[in-house]
Amino acid sequence: MSLTEYGVNFFVAMFALLDPIGNVPVFAAATAGALAAGRRWVAVYISLFAFGFMTFFFFSGLALLEFFGISLPAFRIAGGVILFLMGLEMARDDFTAMFADAAEGADSEGPRAYARRRFERLVVPFAMPLLIGPGAISTVVIYSSEAKKFGLQGLATGVGAIAAVSLVTMLCFWLTPAISKLLGRIGLTIIVRVLGLILCAMAVQFVIVGIADTTRNVILKDVSAPYAQKK
Repeated sequence: MSLTEYGVNFFVAMFALLDPIGNVPVFAAATAGALAAGRRWVAVYISLFAFGFMTFFFFSGLALLEFFGISLPAFRIAGGVILFLMGLEMARDDFTAMFADAAEGADSEGPRAYARRRFERLVVPFAMPLLIGPGAISTVVIYSSEAKKFGLQGLATGVGAIAAVSLVTMLCFWLTPAISKLLGRIGLTIIVRVLGLILCAMAVQFVIVGIADTTRNVILKDVSAPYAQKK
């Protein structure tokens, strides 16, 4: 895997996990009645939280695993199981309906004051665990181990991928009215379910690689690394 492939794969995995487009209906329901400026500031706060939280685990995740005596293959398999359950839920059900009653309209306060107050309410359960759940944390830790193969460039690429996903998330939330109108409920449901299917496939791949790392010749090399360049 090249450095470019690593960055692209990391971005795609995190985009599927955070699912900013699929979470647009949730964000719209949670900020119903807010002015456009207030909604944008809420999106900024959520995106900054996502960037800071994921970056923390990107640099400290492996140290935490070592502290608790957990091997990376074991964590990879556990993360794959969590990803599969989450992807299965996305592919089968509309799990965003639980936030439909979280709307709270803006009042006479300014947009930034409203955003801060609303963000405090959205940290749980919107920012965590819906947007950044165990699957996202597991993926960040796994890709942080892959980044060490490339040295400082790998670490910079990993942080760049996290920043890119956070930026895209903010832009998607900014465009909530336009995306909802363009795709409609059916379109948004299709996107959520397709991303759920992709997430399930990634989860299975995580488990395959984890088993391959802990066994000898049980998993074929072409399966655990299907697109590795042959020397």
